[in-house]
Amino acid sequence: MKVALESNAIFMGIEYLAVFCSGLAGGLAAVRKHYDIFSILIISWVTALGGGIVRDVLLGAVPPVGITDRGLVFSALGSGIVVALAYLEISHFTWTLIIVDAMALGLFAVNGTAKAMAYGTSGMTAVFMGMITALAGGLIRDILINEVPIIIRDKHWYAVPSFMGCVLTVIVGKFVKAGMLDITQEMVMDVLIVVVVVAMRILSVKFNFVLPGAARRTHMHLITQTRYLRRPVIHPNVTVRERTDEPESGPSAKAGERLSRHDES
Repeated sequence: MKVALESNAIFMGIEYLAVFCSGLAGGLAAVRKHYDIFSILIISWVTALGGGIVRDVLLGAVPPVGITDRGLVFSALGSGIVVALAYLEISHFTWTLIIVDAMALGLFAVNGTAKAMAYGTSGMTAVFMGMITALAGGLIRDILINEVPIIIRDKHWYAVPSFMGCVLTVIVGKFVKAGMLDITQEMVMDVLIVVVVVAMRILSVKFNFVLPGAARRTHMHLITQTRYLRRPVIHPNVTVRERTDEPESGPSAKAGERLSRHDES
C-alpha cells in the first residue's frame, strides 16, 4: 500500500538516498567497533531498515518492506560496502552526514506515519508508528553494538523533530480525509514537513539547542526540612518519670548511706 511520497519516482529516489545514508551511519558505527565486513553489512541494514520492519510487523504488513523491496535492501547493503571500503574518507564529511541523517529522519517519520494512517490506525497510533520508523533502526543498532541509544545520548533535538513531523503528518492526513486536500497538495505538504524536521535537527546541532533537564533545587522549603530534625521517640504505654532533687528513700537509699559512711571512715 503506497502513500503520497511513494507515488512519485523522485521522492522514492530520495527515500532510497535516505536509506543509503542511514546505512552509512550504521556502517560507520560498526567500523568504530572494529567489526568484520559481515557485521558491518548487518548493522547497516538494521540501521537503515530496522524501523520500517518493526512498523510493518506491528501494522500486520508482512512480509516487511525491509526484506521484500530489492531497491531498499540493496541500498542498505551497498552503504555497508561503501563504508567498509572508504570509511576514512566518509567520516570526514561530518556536516554532510548530519544533514543527510536529518533528511532520513524526516522522510522516515512522514512515510511511517502516512503508512500507518493508510492502514486505518488512529492518529496517536500513527504518531507512534512514525517515530518507530524514524528511530527504531538507530535504537536497534546501538543495542547491538552495546552503546547508549542516540535518542538518549544525543542532547540535541533528535526525537523531537521526528515527533513534530509525525504530528504534522497526522494533521495533514486528517485534512486529506476530510477532502480539503488532494494528492498533489498532500505531497507538497509532506515535503514541507520533511523540510521542517530537517531544519529543526540542523538548527539544534548548529546552535546547540537542547531540551532542559530536571529542575535543580538549591533551596528547600522549611516544611520539607522538618523531617530531618531529630524528634524524641515516645513509646505508647510507657510513662516517663520526672527527675526530682528529693533524696531517695527505701532500701537502696539506706545502702547508699552505708557506703558513703564507710568511705568517710
